[in-house]
Amino acid sequence: MSARFGRILPAMITPFDESGDVDVDMAVTLAKRLIGEGSEGLVLTGTTGEGPTITDEEDWELWRTVKESVTVPVIAGAGTNDTAHSIEQVKMAEECGVDGVLVVTPYYNRPSQAGIYAHFEAVAGATSLPVMVYDIQSRTSKNIETPTLVAMANEISNVAALKDAAGSPDETARVIAETGDDFEVYSGDDSLTLPLIAIGAVGVVSVCAHWTSPEFVKMFDACAAGDLAEARSANASMLDSYDFEGSPEIPNPVPSKAMLRMLGLAVGEPRLPMGPTPEGVEDEAKRIYAGLLSRRCCRARSRSHFSAASAKSVETAQQSSQTARSWSSTSDLCSLTSRCRESTSFSRTIATSASVPIPSRRSSSLMATKIMLAVCLTF
Repeated sequence: MSARFGRILPAMITPFDESGDVDVDMAVTLAKRLIGEGSEGLVLTGTTGEGPTITDEEDWELWRTVKESVTVPVIAGAGTNDTAHSIEQVKMAEECGVDGVLVVTPYYNRPSQAGIYAHFEAVAGATSLPVMVYDIQSRTSKNIETPTLVAMANEISNVAALKDAAGSPDETARVIAETGDDFEVYSGDDSLTLPLIAIGAVGVVSVCAHWTSPEFVKMFDACAAGDLAEARSANASMLDSYDFEGSPEIPNPVPSKAMLRMLGLAVGEPRLPMGPTPEGVEDEAKRIYAGLLSRRCCRARSRSHFSAASAKSVETAQQSSQTARSWSSTSDLCSLTSRCRESTSFSRTIATSASVPIPSRRSSSLMATKIMLAVCLTF
């Protein structure tokens, strides 16, 4: 299934200048950078974008300016816990030219499931834009129960997608099974994206995609190709980023803004009550990003070495075949494997990236072993 809004959608932070005002020019710069790194859509003024502390007028200027500056889908975070206010916001979002609206479960009020359904029905009825429902009980105190989600998806024509941050993949699987193919589920929790892809999610609205978009691209591409090992490797490379992006002591978007400042982008501090940034967060951002770059380099080196070894083996196929047959001696193979294990850099590369592709297992297992060891011995 294709994703109407794209597969990788950063929940974009909102930059502020030194006076604490929204820096629209920096928002455009950031948006273009994210797209250049592989993001396929953008979500503005959501949780990570500090929507609760941004005025309506700031929302409108940001939505309009970013949408006019990019060619990918833009989704505006337009939902509040006030149905009438949410209706006005989605109307303005449509005037600003965005491609969809993100509407969160009404928070603090604690409505019933019937009230939640009525809220979304009224808000969706005020716009022709597709609506992405945002289910995140940890922030709203109310979960949208599966029957309610299924009813909204099947009965409200422009309820088109779900940002799933409920943390219950089993219930998400039921939602996907009981709704039509035109209803799309997006992971709203970076660490659950791979499991959610497995049950039918088409994309992710991500926090750490501010710096890990290339890894998300690899993971989605690998899943589409049926390459589970590559998908798991890409996911593993982001585990530290998942941990870094938010915690009770350093809540989102504090770490994301620290990361972007470390990368040289003047995005400012979060507005209160989310700031200020504790000491040491930017140092941790440096460590996380350095580890991510190291993994990228290891993967690139592994692929480069494999390509060279593969090309050479094609040119000398007959000689390689004879050599492979000569490795039937267990002692010879064990000796080479031992030499391979002595290279700690190679061991780390294989352990952390598992990115060296292996040719057909049955028809050329010995040849694959030879190529793997040849790559190993070059490190």
